[in-house]
Amino acid sequence: MITIWPQYLNKNLSLKEGRKISKEDCVKDPSMNEIEKALKRLGLSYNIDKERAYPGKWYEKSGRVLVEWEGTKLELIREVSLKIKEIRH
Repeated sequence: MITIWPQYLNKNLSLKEGRKISKEDCVKDPSMNEIEKALKRLGLSYNIDKERAYPGKWYEKSGRVLVEWEGTKLELIREVSLKIKEIRH
């Protein structure tokens, strides 16, 4: 299981603030609904935990998703982000 926090995909954040992939691959302020739609379209199994707070922002319950994935974490984050871009257009 791989954990995805919305911060990993957020174009508005720096690497220090939690972004994991390049800004070109990121989206602005991804929502949990968008992440869920992207995972559905990718055909992946996942569990959403909306009451969790990203450790760097412990005071803000942004939620997280646990995803069944065979590849690397960065590959998964990139796939989800690109799918969100596709959904938005």
